[in-house]
Amino acid sequence: MTQVKELIIDCLGLEDISVADIDDDLALFGDEGLGLDSVDALELGLAIQKTFGLQMESDGSQLREHFYSAKTLAAYINDKQSSGINS
Repeated sequence: MTQVKELIIDCLGLEDISVADIDDDLALFGDEGLGLDSVDALELGLAIQKTFGLQMESDGSQLREHFYSAKTLAAYINDKQSSGINS
């Protein structure tokens, strides 16, 4: 999960935030969470594809659930990697 948090910080240039500042269950998007927006989601999605060699599925509603927090995003990446599915 630390790797996912580091990726979020690095790919989005969040210089004033550390890994410790991102709680595992903190919402990544919206005013109550980290405050990321749709442009950040695109950048993060591209970084995940490049870093982990995964393709994101095109169903936006499921992706929204996967991108909810660092914890859900790490679980999504782990599931994709362990199943060997890259789509």
